[in-house]
Amino acid sequence: MKISMRTQKLILPYLFILPAFILFCVFMVYPLLKGFQISFFNWSVLPNTPSTFIGLDNYIRAFSDKIAGVAFKNTILYALITVPAQMIIAMFIAVLINSVTRGKVFFRAIYYIPVVTSWVIVSLLFKYLFASPQGVINYFLTDVFHVSSTAVPFLQEADLAEIPIMGLGIWKGIGWSMIIYLAALSTIPHELTESALIDGAGAWQRFWSITFPLISPTVVFTLVMLLIGGFNVFISVYLITNGGPMQLTEVILSYLYHQTFVYLDFGYGAALSFLMAFVIIIASALQLKFLRKPQELM
Repeated sequence: MKISMRTQKLILPYLFILPAFILFCVFMVYPLLKGFQISFFNWSVLPNTPSTFIGLDNYIRAFSDKIAGVAFKNTILYALITVPAQMIIAMFIAVLINSVTRGKVFFRAIYYIPVVTSWVIVSLLFKYLFASPQGVINYFLTDVFHVSSTAVPFLQEADLAEIPIMGLGIWKGIGWSMIIYLAALSTIPHELTESALIDGAGAWQRFWSITFPLISPTVVFTLVMLLIGGFNVFISVYLITNGGPMQLTEVILSYLYHQTFVYLDFGYGAALSFLMAFVIIIASALQLKFLRKPQELM
């Protein structure tokens, strides 16, 4: 049977999409649906051992679990501190690099290097730097600058342990945001900034009245992406503190990992993952709804 040219044009794009769609369903959609199913069971990983359906018990348990509450609080605190810090510092660096006439490629490369470094390597490096008492930071605090008479127990106290974890998150994420901002800054017409300069506008006035309004959609995009990344913090916490001391530095992914792969409570781990996904979706949707606005000069 001969297929008409019009039908071929309608079918051909779907034939090209089909292989990628099948892979997406196999490696993305099916695991998500399977994980959602597991969250309603007391899931058994042992062969020939049935899993027990327990309904919403895993989700209810999460709301009464004190350690889960600590993990959620630490995750939110991590995002609230690291995301604005990354955005502000990255914006400052991007504006400076965009204003120079020579060496832009060099400075872009220097600030982007932390982004491409391995999370495992830099996490272990920060653990060594903040170790007590033999860490490099403690050496400078006690022996060089004499700020403290004794070594600061960065990794032994929960509040102090947040310093290397958050510091690493900020340091490693600045370069990514900087590249995004530089791309947005390159689209701003030079005529606008030149006319503002002729009118006597200072650097801050030009940035706040011209630059920021024009790149505000990019700022919102960066905010959403960094927030998602902040909620997914795991490797640095796992390698620097492993959730300690006394599970006080647990974040939701490290606690989820321990529940799933240490205690083999797959159902509860799956429930925690979907609760976190729900929080991320709501937070991202609210940001896009209330922060996105048409580009206009202020």
